[in-house]
Amino acid sequence: MKFGFVSLIGRPNAGKSTLLNRLVGAKVAIVSDKPQTTRTRILGVQNYPDAQVVFVDTPGIHRPLHRMNVRMVDAAVDTIREVDVVGLVVDVTEPPGKGDRFVLDLLKNAPAPVFLILNKIDLVKKTRLLPILQEYSQLGKFAEIIPVSAATGDNVDRLVRVLIDRLPEGEPRYPADYVTNQPERLFAGEIVREKLLQFTHAELPFSCAVVVDRLEEPEPGRALLELYCTIVVDRASQKPIVIGRGGEMLKKIGTAAREDLERFFGLRVYLDLHVRVKSEWQENDQVLDEIGLGHRDED
Repeated sequence: MKFGFVSLIGRPNAGKSTLLNRLVGAKVAIVSDKPQTTRTRILGVQNYPDAQVVFVDTPGIHRPLHRMNVRMVDAAVDTIREVDVVGLVVDVTEPPGKGDRFVLDLLKNAPAPVFLILNKIDLVKKTRLLPILQEYSQLGKFAEIIPVSAATGDNVDRLVRVLIDRLPEGEPRYPADYVTNQPERLFAGEIVREKLLQFTHAELPFSCAVVVDRLEEPEPGRALLELYCTIVVDRASQKPIVIGRGGEMLKKIGTAAREDLERFFGLRVYLDLHVRVKSEWQENDQVLDEIGLGHRDED
């Protein structure tokens, strides 16, 4: 048997979360076309006939502007030293730039083998792939370069095999039915945030968070999970965007989130949403702790 940890790192919006969900076969990370969607490290466990693999999704590595972003980038960079294999995920629809070179510099002294995962190959012509592959091969030293499409699943099976080949021998550490380390409260808040990003589009970029104030487990004989959440925005002008005319937007967000949560938990869900303005919450340790970006030792 093989057992090991595989980190998925890269710049924002490279498709790491989509790839994690594809690899695990379940939705354990929220997905959005907005950069910096993933804010914490998320573990997804998958079992194979000859291996148990723990895939680690990480926040996109970017230039941090707030205390929140510093914690996000730290969470990603730390995994480079902690895993058995590193998967650098890049978006082949974008040419390599300064951000990519910064990530490649971080990986120069990585103790683990680094695989370059060229993602979103379904969005480019095959004739463009070879020049992209050659360009990246000159920018760093990789154990292997694997083109994939996380969205369609193209070539993901091959990616899995080459990753497993480089993992150490070992017995599974997680139960066969274990899927993710995401606490229920945190996952519930993330689903609400996913719908918030989906429906508000460019009007509400990174300046929102969702805090789960209360999660009440079903009482005996009553299959109803109760969730009470606060959507936190940075400015007063953003509150009416989230609420919408006559509360329409908030209702739309809540309905879509509740449907996803009911599928995930296998229960009926009562979801109560409120909106609160808290300026500069991205510098607020209490809010950062509540959304899963816990304190680091040096904080």
